[in-house]
Amino acid sequence: MCVCSSRNVMALRGGGRGGPRIFTRWGAQYSIQPVPLKAFSVQAAKCFKLTIFKLMMLADYAGSVFPSIAHSPWNGVRLADFVMPFFLFVVGVSLAIVNKIVVDRTGATLKVVFRTLKLFLLGIFLQGGYLHGITGLTYGVDIERIRWMGILQRIAVGYIVAALCEIWLPCQGLKRDILFSNYIRQWCIMILLCAIHSGLLYGLYVPDWQFSVSQSTGSSIYEVKCSVRGDLGPACNSAGMIDRYILGIDHLYAKPVYRNMKECNGSNNNRLSVSTPSWCHAPFDPEGILSSLTAAAACIIGLQYGHILVKFQDHKERLCSWSVLSLSLLVVGLFLAFIDVPLNKSLYTISYLLVTSAAAGITFCLLYVLVDIYGWRRLMFVLEWMGKHSLSIFILITSNIAVILIQGFYWRDPRNNIVRWVVTKFVQK
Repeated sequence: MCVCSSRNVMALRGGGRGGPRIFTRWGAQYSIQPVPLKAFSVQAAKCFKLTIFKLMMLADYAGSVFPSIAHSPWNGVRLADFVMPFFLFVVGVSLAIVNKIVVDRTGATLKVVFRTLKLFLLGIFLQGGYLHGITGLTYGVDIERIRWMGILQRIAVGYIVAALCEIWLPCQGLKRDILFSNYIRQWCIMILLCAIHSGLLYGLYVPDWQFSVSQSTGSSIYEVKCSVRGDLGPACNSAGMIDRYILGIDHLYAKPVYRNMKECNGSNNNRLSVSTPSWCHAPFDPEGILSSLTAAAACIIGLQYGHILVKFQDHKERLCSWSVLSLSLLVVGLFLAFIDVPLNKSLYTISYLLVTSAAAGITFCLLYVLVDIYGWRRLMFVLEWMGKHSLSIFILITSNIAVILIQGFYWRDPRNNIVRWVVTKFVQK
């Protein structure tokens, strides 16, 4: 930094953004080269994205063969249940890096809204029922039964909430030793979202409800007895009631994971027994409206990890801050689970939010040590490349587009394709 008094400086000219600045003093010209700030690495963030993809592929394609790593039917967490929180976490980290300096808040807000709409509409197209998956080569969806919420839609909700917090609730100070207090307003938004989520989840009264299911022999009407408040079971939780009232029951996910529960005979398909409870036949959206509140809170938590990456330049400072935050989240989350606030992905409970965010933070620390400190960048080259193309790879995997494209090549009959052979040989077996 150069400090010059107006008495000695006669002229000062900028050499362009990032270029040298020329000033004239006592008739002589001097050039000041700007000193660049120490660059912070984002290689760990790119590798973190590929870690999510590996978890997602493992859960989607190996989960049917090894149920122990697939999504938990209701309470509890398995390997697949960490995919969504990890995605939301890295969205927050990336936002903190991209928006470290915001000059035009209005323009930045318009860009965020436009990107959110694109992501949301893309999610409706890919996961609204238009593509029929690996069971057929057909496509198309009935508008009356299109699914409005999904994975990309949830990411879009978390993205816009965290982005608006970063744009309009920036750092309030420069106290490096107490960095978290500089973003107290963002923490307040996160706490508010959690409070609204818990208040509606435990406070809303859920009456008895009924629904109809169309079958080949006709439609059947089922009735679910509830008349409770604060129930966190799959039948009478308020999250499902909110989605049924706002989105409509025909626009929810038709094959919820709780069909794998023993009460539903562990069958996540359309062949449910008549003797199973009525709620086993009902649709339920794990990416519903109420659970999206705490999903957005997960993005705000990721923001705080990104702030540490941007504000601190020393490896030790970063790792210490990340470790303290991760352990704090983990302790609070496990304590809530101990006092009967279940770890539940479908409801995205507070305990699930904190425990999975802590796991994401710990994983991020490990990748940071390997990639940015020990310099394993050559080994992580593929991870970095896939991290740059995260959205495209996510679409190919999650929406089964890659599988559908492969399935399009068959021998004489559409049923004679390699995808059907793998499913018949290994999955259905």
